[in-house]
Parts: sequence; structure tokens; C-alpha cells
Amino acid sequence: MTKPLANFDERLQALIQTAMAEDLGQGDHSTLAVIPADAKGKAILKIKQDGILAGVEIAEKIFRYNEPGVVFQALKKDGESMKSGDIAFTVEAFVHTILICERLVLNCMQRMSGIATLTHQYAGKIKDFSSKILDTRKTTPGFRLLEKEAVRIGGGMNHRFGLFDMMMLKDNHIDYCGSITKALENAFNYAQKYKQGLRIEVEARTLQDVHEVLASGKADRIMLDNFSPALLSEALSIVQKKIETEASGGINLENIREYAATGVDFISIGALIHQARSLDLSLKAI
Repeated sequence: MTKPLANFDERLQALIQTAMAEDLGQGDHSTLAVIPADAKGKAILKIKQDGILAGVEIAEKIFRYNEPGVVFQALKKDGESMKSGDIAFTVEAFVHTILICERLVLNCMQRMSGIATLTHQYAGKIKDFSSKILDTRKTTPGFRLLEKEAVRIGGGMNHRFGLFDMMMLKDNHIDYCGSITKALENAFNYAQKYKQGLRIEVEARTLQDVHEVLASGKADRIMLDNFSPALLSEALSIVQKKIETEASGGINLENIREYAATGVDFISIGALIHQARSLDLSLKAI
């Protein structure tokens, strides 16, 4: 498993705070009305679908955000296979805490487990090749941190987190700028002036684009967009490992092995996140 994103804990704290405020509003009137404030209880996280578990550590942090002294026992770890009927964790806390946190914990874990499961399927398809699976910025606004964490748990790698931590010159940047060469020159000069060390990736749509990227000498990685496996192989023979290579577009579980067999360094798949289906979990009092 790769390393978590930078400043993960700080970003997670902000996400939990925002999500709790959105859900709680002026108060959980259902719980306030029927449960004494000092009542304590215990609950379990029941797994109702097979897959890859993700979000156990997040769940604990959500509970502790609301009640630092909760007793939380993880029975399964993030990244482990799970079967319907398994128990992921137990939690003992004030009943108010359990009920306030219930939906946020489930929303996070169900979504994360779905993404981790799909990522695991993709990664498993190419485990005997050197290519690495990448996610993209095709994420849910406000929830990107945990969606990308789920990709990592499932065996993929995180691409840039946002617009700020890597330059990616895509078709629209190039078309607005006028050419690949001009876009790369501008990007390189910008990085030298404002943020040295900022990596530059550029999209190529044709073999002619590939030659132009290499001639510039300004790119760290080339993204070969919507290339067939055969055309990708041609592009890689031109690149000759002078810079990193990434395949993107039109890649799915049925054809990913063909792409990995070319020897491309990275394969980016937006579907890891935007096509993943949440898995069924439930939090039950015991």
C-alpha cells in the first residue's frame, strides 16, 4: 500500500467537521427526544456484501471526534477481504455519540469500500505487469480525500490531489495556448519563477504530439490519451523511457491487461471512483 496523501489528518479533521455540521445542524432531535444524555451503549459494524473493506480507521476518527474516550475495537483492517456476515468493528460510547455518528460512518465506509473493491479488481488484473494504477480528479466535491484514500487501500496509486500539486497540460490548455511546445515552454518558465520542482505532465493525442513533447525537453511525464494498445506501443518506442508514460482513456477491466502489456508506467482510470458502487454495511446496536 502506498503512503497516504500529505497532511491527511488535518484534511480529514476538516472533512469530518464539515460533514458533522451539515448533518447535525441545530441538533439530533430524534435522539435528544428519546435517549437520556448519559445512556451508554455498544454497536457493531455488520458487513452485508463481499468486497474489500475500507474506512475502518476513518470510522474510529469520526467517533473520537465526537467522543475522544470511545472504546473502539477493529476486528478487520482496511484493505482486507470481507464477506457478508463479517463484523468490522465494535464501538462502545454514549448512545448519543453512536447515533450522531452512524450515518456519516456508514456513508464513508460504504463509498470507500466500493472504490477499494473496484480498484482491487483493476490492480489484480495487472499484478504480473510493471504498470501502476492511478486515480484521477474525477471525484465527488468535498469527498476527494476519502475517495483517493480508498483507491490507495484497494491497491492503486494517487495521482495529483488537485490543481496545485502538479501541472497537467491537457487538450484545452494546449488548444488555448496554441501548441504543445508553447504550453510546455510557458509551464517550465512558470515553475522556474514561482515553484521550482513542480512536475509537468502533458497530454499527447497523436504520435506527432509525442515527438513534439520529446523535442521540447520540458515534460516529466506524457499522458497518451485514447491510444489503442498498438498505438501506445508505437508511442513508447518513440519515448524510449526518456520520461514517464501514462495511458488514459477507454481502459476497462476487459482490456487493461493489453495496455499493461505494453510496459507503460502508469494507467489512469477515472472509473475507479466515478463508476464504483457503494457496498452494503450497517451499524447495529447490541
